[in-house]
Amino acid sequence: MTDHDGPPDGPDLTAGIASDQLSEGAMLAGRVGDDAVLVARVGGQCYAIGATCSHYGAPLVDGILVGDTIRCPWHHTAFRLRDGGMDRPPALDALPCWRVEESAGRLRVVGPATRAETPPARGTSGSASFPTSVVIIGAGAAGMVAAQTLRNEGYGGAITMVDADPDAPGDRPNLSKDYLAGTAEEAWVTLRPPAFFRDNDITLLRPRFAKELDIPGRRVHLDDGTAIPYGALLLATGASPIRLPLPGVERLPLFTLRSLADSRTIIDAATRAGHGARVVVIGASFIGLEVAASLRTRGLEVHVVAPETRPLERVLGPQLGDFIHGIHREHGVVFHLGQKPRELVDGAVVLENSERLPAAFVVAGVGVRPNVELAERAGLGVDRGILVDEQLRTNAPDVFAAGDVARYPDARTGERIRVEHWVAAERQAQTAARNILGANERFTAVPFFWSTHYDVQISYVGHAERWDAVEIDGSLAARDCEVRYIAGGRALAVATVGRDRASLDAEVAQEREVAMSARTDQGS
Repeated sequence: MTDHDGPPDGPDLTAGIASDQLSEGAMLAGRVGDDAVLVARVGGQCYAIGATCSHYGAPLVDGILVGDTIRCPWHHTAFRLRDGGMDRPPALDALPCWRVEESAGRLRVVGPATRAETPPARGTSGSASFPTSVVIIGAGAAGMVAAQTLRNEGYGGAITMVDADPDAPGDRPNLSKDYLAGTAEEAWVTLRPPAFFRDNDITLLRPRFAKELDIPGRRVHLDDGTAIPYGALLLATGASPIRLPLPGVERLPLFTLRSLADSRTIIDAATRAGHGARVVVIGASFIGLEVAASLRTRGLEVHVVAPETRPLERVLGPQLGDFIHGIHREHGVVFHLGQKPRELVDGAVVLENSERLPAAFVVAGVGVRPNVELAERAGLGVDRGILVDEQLRTNAPDVFAAGDVARYPDARTGERIRVEHWVAAERQAQTAARNILGANERFTAVPFFWSTHYDVQISYVGHAERWDAVEIDGSLAARDCEVRYIAGGRALAVATVGRDRASLDAEVAQEREVAMSARTDQGS
């Protein structure tokens, strides 16, 4: 989230610029009145759209042009140049767009553009192509994007969303970052207000539990005894935090973080504990370390307990693990590595080596488990997640899965993977929604996530569970580097610090690899 004070920078685009200032494949940031506007030339055509990403306000001029889209440098949203529409998440809102005229060697922005008409409504007549109704179990990132995509694609049938969380849908990454740190207001955490569902004729049932799926009868049975029929069903049930079975949990507050209510509870505990109070974080995972950073920002003393010898080594390798370890130590976090908690006692955590760590409260960030119970009881294929094919279909007709719960074939390696990333969940939902409407699209998006530690953001593109070597270009100490995870002679994943453009380039390179592989498969 960023705030922009004062008029936008750059030339006045209503007065115009010389045409030769905008070469083919180039972009330039300027202004139209008080609006920041970006102009770009692609395929000989000039476009003008809002200059900042509608997600966190990143300057799009620092991104890259890919085909007829522009990609955000921070979190890789793609916007269509022709109409400012969101081509793929994580941003949910379109950008404003303007008309451009070019004559006599000058390019001018001459007024707001008229958006294309909404696609014709589809799926209202019960045709063979489109379901008469869609039920979405889960109103998190995946469920939200699926519902929005259905409406954006012109689907006119009934959409019902069911979620047990009374606060869904929310911006989950922010719960351990800015909101927990106290640098973002709660209103900013909400993905969509109630008016969105009303205006788009989407029924959101919360808090409601889906108790059983009747696959043959195409019904979802809820906890209140009602049954909802469906033409197509999307399971976006997400994952739940692993809860440690520690002795003495009744003697010291022990929290996990997954929902807005969880984040509120931790904030309340931190406020009551007061500045300088000690908190113990169990787990040096992304969530654990982001919680540690946020609580340090609030002025608490933070101790991290974890069994590994360096944080995040399994995901990011030893070099980045040591780098992140050092950042947190610089900010005063105390680590107890190679240790596990043995029990909780009044006012303290006791470690396996018998060391006592006094604490006002404890936060556990030791991973999550996919919520597969509903699918398992219904007889769907389950193996450490709900099994889906390349189009995110389960083994039941017209039943799809997306998000943290879905285990799908990776387009680059062919291996089945389950990715617990916010952006991946949204992009899977987009594909699943289109396939509900009969698009028959393969899900080929390259996984992407970001993790923020104080003023340092790490961006990660790809998926590497194993690697032969780690190559580093640049300097971690200078916070300017690209880290490549190599297996079989190719980079399965790339992590960057301070190199947003390199992260985008790595994503495009991996997408091209997927496209080439698909063409080879089709030709064989």
